[in-house]
Amino acid sequence: MIIRKRRLASLIACALFAGTSGGVVHSAEAQETAAPNTQEKQAPKAPATKLEQITVTAQSRTQEMQDVPIAMNIVTAKQIDAVAATDLSRMNLFVPGLVVDNTDETQPTYRLRGIETDDFGIGTDSAVGIYINGVYQTRNGGSLMAFNDVARVEVLKGPQGTLFGRNTAAGAISIITNEPTDKFEGDARLRFGNYGKRYGDARINIPLNKDMALRISVVDNQSNGWLKDAATGQHYGKDDEWGTRIVYRWNITPDTQVHLSYDHDRVKQPSRIDMGLIPMSSTDLQQRAPFPANPATFYNPFHAPFYNSATDGREERNYNDATLAIDHNFSWGSFTSTTNFTSYSMSHIENGTGLQQVTEYLNTGVIGTGHTWYQEFKFSGNNDLLDWVAGASYYQEHADQTSLARVNTDTYDTLALNTGIGKQYTPTGTIFGYFNSILQSFGLPYNLLGDPWTETIYNTGRFSAVAGYGDTIWHLNDKLNLTVGLRFTHDVKDFTWFTPQRSAPQLDATLAQMQAAGLLNLVPLLTGGKVTAQQLLNILTQNQIFATSVNQLVQKRASWHDLSPRFVLDYKFTPTMMGYASLAKGYKAGGFDGTEPGAEFAPEKVWNFETGIKTTFPDQNLLVNASAYYYRYTNRQTLTLIPSSQGLSVPQYQVSNTDQAAKGVDLQVEWVPIDDLRLAFNGGYIDSTYLHAEVPIGVSTVGQIEYANVSGQPVDEPKISYSISGSYTWHDIANGYVTFNANYGFRGPLRCNDASVFQGKCSLPTNFNLNAPQKRTDMRVDWTANSGRWGVGLFVNNVFNQRYLMGLGTVSESVLGTPYAYITAPRMYGAEFRVKF
Repeated sequence: MIIRKRRLASLIACALFAGTSGGVVHSAEAQETAAPNTQEKQAPKAPATKLEQITVTAQSRTQEMQDVPIAMNIVTAKQIDAVAATDLSRMNLFVPGLVVDNTDETQPTYRLRGIETDDFGIGTDSAVGIYINGVYQTRNGGSLMAFNDVARVEVLKGPQGTLFGRNTAAGAISIITNEPTDKFEGDARLRFGNYGKRYGDARINIPLNKDMALRISVVDNQSNGWLKDAATGQHYGKDDEWGTRIVYRWNITPDTQVHLSYDHDRVKQPSRIDMGLIPMSSTDLQQRAPFPANPATFYNPFHAPFYNSATDGREERNYNDATLAIDHNFSWGSFTSTTNFTSYSMSHIENGTGLQQVTEYLNTGVIGTGHTWYQEFKFSGNNDLLDWVAGASYYQEHADQTSLARVNTDTYDTLALNTGIGKQYTPTGTIFGYFNSILQSFGLPYNLLGDPWTETIYNTGRFSAVAGYGDTIWHLNDKLNLTVGLRFTHDVKDFTWFTPQRSAPQLDATLAQMQAAGLLNLVPLLTGGKVTAQQLLNILTQNQIFATSVNQLVQKRASWHDLSPRFVLDYKFTPTMMGYASLAKGYKAGGFDGTEPGAEFAPEKVWNFETGIKTTFPDQNLLVNASAYYYRYTNRQTLTLIPSSQGLSVPQYQVSNTDQAAKGVDLQVEWVPIDDLRLAFNGGYIDSTYLHAEVPIGVSTVGQIEYANVSGQPVDEPKISYSISGSYTWHDIANGYVTFNANYGFRGPLRCNDASVFQGKCSLPTNFNLNAPQKRTDMRVDWTANSGRWGVGLFVNNVFNQRYLMGLGTVSESVLGTPYAYITAPRMYGAEFRVKF
């Protein structure tokens, strides 16, 4: 939703659209002038500081940003530019408590204060709500769009259920873009860097007449990639993204304004990088990986050769979004209508082993399309006693998804050998290889090896959510406010699963020829009577990966409703010091596991208690904000690896529910000791543990799944994370000024529990450390002309080239012995040129 001028005086609304971090900016409301009939109440002004603290205007109320009783971080456009960030994931380590994993560009995950939903299916939603101008984004849609004409990013920590539309149990990330103004202006920027980096963006603002304006922006992000396939030479780690944003504003009357916006984003990149850890021959593609895998022999993934056997591997997304927002002011308050339609398509296919061997061939992928419809009506107003906001919203989503797994008959034999199943049928322990060798020994023209084998499962989702909410701030006296908010949500989800029989056309043709020739009648003789011809055909034609409810349409409908309250008490101790305490409930709808037909899981719920203080010391030009919190999280939807307990199947990721609790502290400090020097610290401490959780860790000797009870053990969230930033400006340099920026981010080591190794969160003793602390340093130096029309810059991201493992892929380890690793990118540097007019 595009937020504009309206008589919204609620402190809570200010909390959503105002804040401070490293340089304070206006909220979206503050950027618009008040309507002629609006009579604003002026709050007492705090003493001025060099922190550039400014007031925010929520229509009929002027408020210092430090008066907002909520824990938040604001990432300004200047901060985004300082680290040359192109999307949310590039801000990792600089917003403590927030982790955006973009190893899968089309299906990113978001973690805030230790909570994330890492499932990639359409049946689940993220616990961290992503909003662009107030409109909720699905993870398959625009949640990781390129930064395009962004004013700021607001990271709000803790449940925001009474304030945002959907799924903010852990928090909300609100991206606010720039809106059309009445001034003709524009700017453009080019960046060139290592690994063939080519980035450009441009904006133009055109006043059409005194009541209309148009703003157009484009962004193009390209690079050649930082890693090559050792066999093919193809580049990976590439950037290939293009986007545009068009916004039209019309002031129909002095009290009525219309905004119409359109966003497009297109990603077309190679598949993500899965670094194989098993040393294998570069020429013998029939070699099998040692089984079980021995961690002592693993490659260091930063020095290993990279192979990708997914010849059509890719990360692609096409996103289109249109929003119509209408604002109208009345004498008693304001009304806002927001209508949004979004459509998207995505495709993700990757190598599942990190190897090029035919005998270990496994590709996995997800392909999907969807569209959403959102309608919200909001009313707001204020008087001397209270500020209020109330509204209703409707959300609808239609989504279709195909999950696929590709192997070949050689992989099938590797599975048969490693699981011991093959010994039940043939002397060698292989199936295709055994019969193939016999056929070859007699010179028969049949080959059972090297045939592709594909299994799929199709999902459809039809989701809707209706919500009503109200939020009221009672001014108990000049210093004390009580906020009471309540949100009612009703979710309905319809979901289907359909698993067709495996597709192996080449194999089926060969088997048909052998059957017609009567060769299958020899199967009992060749297997010593263990297997009949029909039994062999059954083995070779049954699904082995998606093996449940084959050729059956499974349908489910579920609905949930929830009441989420929020209570906040804030007190102004002095004009520059405010304290607050809050109790809030968060909610996220239940859902379905897309790869397990019929699997349904419960909604997530969280209760969060928080207390904090926000203060400035004007004489010292110092700002200090601190908060402490405790939450209990019920039914957290966690993606876990479920090992195969029978047959030849590859393990699958499934969603399970766990309960957990955490206590933590956030601290923000900003200081301007002299006019041109700015320093900031932003840190967090969290102690997160499982209250109740059982996680699969392997398969017993009798084929039963074994679980670890990790209740009372730590969740993998690090205890400590922080960032330190500083900038200094020199004036009168070549008719301009030079600014130096430095940013340092630290994220502590992962905390391990009894299931961490199997789930790829922590590593056994090897020549690399999976759960090492992460550090990153970014630097930038800029020259800007005094007129502001010209500028050049040099930047380096990850100055010291510190690289880390983001996790292990263990889906194939237990049956193929082929774990792989996700690694961070190397140092990036470049130059920037910009112009304004």
